[in-house]
Amino acid sequence: MKRIMAVGVFDLLHAGHLHYLEQAKALGDHLTVVVAHDDTVRKRKHEPVTPQDLRRRMVAGLKPVDEVVVGNPPDVPIFDILPRIQPHIIALGYDQEHAEDSIRTSLATRGFDGIQVVRVDGLSDDLDGTRKIIARILERAEGRRA
Repeated sequence: MKRIMAVGVFDLLHAGHLHYLEQAKALGDHLTVVVAHDDTVRKRKHEPVTPQDLRRRMVAGLKPVDEVVVGNPPDVPIFDILPRIQPHIIALGYDQEHAEDSIRTSLATRGFDGIQVVRVDGLSDDLDGTRKIIARILERAEGRRA
């Protein structure tokens, strides 16, 4: 069985997330999704709109997903979750700010050099990302105030 791991915040679940997870699942047989820990989201992005347990439940309800776990808090090394999931492939979203070569090097130096890193294609839709959705909402709210 080929195990795939996908990672993300999944704060405001949208079509781009579904597309990412569908493509990730197509790479193998079992898809485990790592939903970012609230403290990690706060440290790296913003205050989460949706708490991690609810994000985990929402992602678990998506058809391509076989298993969902909450990721490590920011004080725990990110690679510490790999022995638990044992992925053959790590699928990255098209817009995730991760450098594949850097991840491959980090995996190899930690003894995980058998794990492939694959970047999947994005969804060709104008509302394929959380920031785009928020911008559209704000734009429409401003239009109503004018």
